[in-house]
Amino acid sequence: MNDLNLLYEITETLGSLGPLPRILQRVLQILAQSMGMRRGTVTILNPETAELQIEVAHGLTAEARRRGRYKLGEGITGRVVETGEPAVVPRVSQEPLFLNRTRSRGSREKDELSFLCVPIKINYKTIGALSVDKLHRDLDLDRDLRLLTIIASIIAQTVNNLLLIDREKERLHNENVKLKGQLQERYQMGNIIGTSGRMREVFEMIERVAKSNATILIRGESGTGKEMVASALHYNSLRADKPFIKVNLASLPETLVESELFGHERGAFTGAMQRKQGRFELAQGGTIFLDEIGDLSLNVQLKLLRVIQEREYARLGGTATLKADIRLLAATHRDLEQAMSQGIFREDLYYRLNVFPIYLPPLRERMADIPALSEYFLNKYGEEHAKPVKRLSAPALDLLMQYPWPGNVRELENIIERAVLVCDEDTILSVHLPPTLQRQEPGGDHRGLSAQVAHLERELITEALRQTRGNQSQAAQILDTSLRILGYKIKQYAIEAKRFRAT
Repeated sequence: MNDLNLLYEITETLGSLGPLPRILQRVLQILAQSMGMRRGTVTILNPETAELQIEVAHGLTAEARRRGRYKLGEGITGRVVETGEPAVVPRVSQEPLFLNRTRSRGSREKDELSFLCVPIKINYKTIGALSVDKLHRDLDLDRDLRLLTIIASIIAQTVNNLLLIDREKERLHNENVKLKGQLQERYQMGNIIGTSGRMREVFEMIERVAKSNATILIRGESGTGKEMVASALHYNSLRADKPFIKVNLASLPETLVESELFGHERGAFTGAMQRKQGRFELAQGGTIFLDEIGDLSLNVQLKLLRVIQEREYARLGGTATLKADIRLLAATHRDLEQAMSQGIFREDLYYRLNVFPIYLPPLRERMADIPALSEYFLNKYGEEHAKPVKRLSAPALDLLMQYPWPGNVRELENIIERAVLVCDEDTILSVHLPPTLQRQEPGGDHRGLSAQVAHLERELITEALRQTRGNQSQAAQILDTSLRILGYKIKQYAIEAKRFRAT
């Protein structure tokens, strides 16, 4: 192939579609076929570490590529990148600066090899180098150096164009993230997280009623976040700068509920040594939240009904009537309709409370929110416990998505905190999750040692492929293993490496 045809084919290759490493690999293959190149590398400078790393190579093993690291100015390649000037070593055996760091040149071959290295520059700034090995007897110094300089220039132009495209993509991505953030703000209040359709309905209802004085009944299973909804209602209301008093009725002894809510006068009962303000009095001008209102006795239900209807009450043992300028929020996980039919919950109170009900769906009905919730708790407890955990592995997230969550968001929070505490790496794996979730995995008994090892290997490989978007060479580097061993394991565990390229 003459020089013109060679340059034409390389230009066509660099102009083709596809990932840059694959395109550069094809360029090195063309050089091997047309120039008699034994080995070739494209080395890129990391500006933050001032270290050179082989990006793509022809004729080198994965281990040799991994060894091919140089400091700026170190060896022939390091000097070419530092000075921006090409270099030729006619016989590598006679050049003391030649490091052979990849250890790919054998002693029998070494005496007859020549090494050519030219800089790759973008706007007069050297970003890397193109280097080739040739047999000394085949070296045509002027021609080969000229060709490699032109090819390096074409590579630099392609890289520059791709960088411009990447910057534009990044700009569009940032704009997209910003727009998504604005939308999420619309559907996120306080620490309530959710973008599922069910949660968007909840956010819309909160927004509709927050600024009113209407009584709100928040319903949902335990652990769904009813108290957070109450907080969102208060802090988005016109009473946001006034007191917000929360009362968990289920935690109070029945004999003390009336005193806690309405207060008492001195001597009202044995042990009442002085006047006490009740929670309604403390909430004056603001909001009172009565959690687990389904646990109220019928006697207290009647007195609460009077507060809602008349907006007034009296302290226990007192005669003075106190005005109740409050907004009432109530919550329960109980079936109040069934309680009414059993005669343990007043029907008139139910209708007074149920002016504007908000139903919080259980986590199993909003599974799409699990990734966002998990990430929030991961960041929260990683920071709180000073742990380096940054993300969940794909298999671990799969386990979370398969679990029915009887304890709802509270259970998810506890599980993520536990996983953060037992994990010493930056990624939570499925082994860090409790046994209750492990049993949910399809195909499932991992109690045997060999089965557990295989399961962990498969998860580590899957996570590495996900991080590298299916690049097996980079995945092998992350796992500190050879490409051959990784390929064997991928085949052994029937992992579809190709599917990660689109993620």
